[in-house]
Amino acid sequence: MDYNARDSAGQNGLAIVLVLGIETSCDETGVALFDSEQGLLAHALYSQVELHADYGGVVPEIASRDHVRKLLPLVNACLSEASRRREDIDGVAYTAGPGLIGALLVGAAVGRSLALALDCPAVAVHHMEGHLLAPMLEPEPPEFPFVALLVSGGHSMLVEVTGVGGYTVLGETLDDAAGEAFDKTAKLLGLGYPGGPAVARLAQQGDPQRYAFPRPMTDRPGLDFSFSGLKTHTLNLWRTHAEEPGAAADIAAGFECAVVDTMVIKCRRAMQHTGARTLVVAGGVGANRALRDGLRAAGRKYGWKVSYPRLEFCTDNGAMIAFAGCQRLQAGATEGLAIEARARWPLDSLEPLPGAMA
Repeated sequence: MDYNARDSAGQNGLAIVLVLGIETSCDETGVALFDSEQGLLAHALYSQVELHADYGGVVPEIASRDHVRKLLPLVNACLSEASRRREDIDGVAYTAGPGLIGALLVGAAVGRSLALALDCPAVAVHHMEGHLLAPMLEPEPPEFPFVALLVSGGHSMLVEVTGVGGYTVLGETLDDAAGEAFDKTAKLLGLGYPGGPAVARLAQQGDPQRYAFPRPMTDRPGLDFSFSGLKTHTLNLWRTHAEEPGAAADIAAGFECAVVDTMVIKCRRAMQHTGARTLVVAGGVGANRALRDGLRAAGRKYGWKVSYPRLEFCTDNGAMIAFAGCQRLQAGATEGLAIEARARWPLDSLEPLPGAMA
């Protein structure tokens, strides 16, 4: 995927674009229409949570097949909501990675084929870039540069963001991501799937001080995360105390508090390291109320501004892909005819694009 390629509009790309965004990296089918002058016109999201709940996690084949069923109807729904025709689309943006390869290929194939049929450019978008830029959809978007805490089911990382494509990974998880740790803890406590919201609800009824929990990797320098040990600690507590009254709620509360404290400590280090004054929180775990409260309190204490996307744009969605794709199309990025997707794709392999917002 050549992000330095230029379309027929020339070095400066497209001046005004209506972009169709497609997100199919995992278990949510997201579609959106973003206009470079009018902003977000329409977005639609279908969650596959009920399909995967019986399995306790995402089944890749089921996810891919459901994207096939839902994607084009969602495209049509967005066009209808925005009172636009397919012929009005100036460019198509689709998530090309990282994610489940089969699910990614559904969105890539549909997106690239639509662009070919409509004779308009297509651009492949990095899923994490979509999350990093999601707060730009808000009425008061953060200004570059900023530090981003990106936390989801598959990713936990701290990123210094200097502009579109200007990403330096400061730290990331060495094993389980935070969202994955929440899901595994929920399964351990018999709370079902998805685990993050279930653990958070139970934690509201518990005492986070009843059982001692470690704050992983906060006793050493650095900005990397590790949650596998915390997961094992939770398992051992549950085996020891499962029969005690209120144990599940208190373990959930202690686990959530440990995750939040760890992230607050790492964010404080990242802000000190970079000298940034704005912290952006993105990704599905960014919707966690305790995490938001903890980071807001830290922001007040240390003088940061803390910015979030609205709750509906914390999880995977087409709006963030449409927005990121619009920035890249306007800078002149486009794809060839090949349909490509990447299950793994390092974020810091992206390069800043000349002409993109900064």
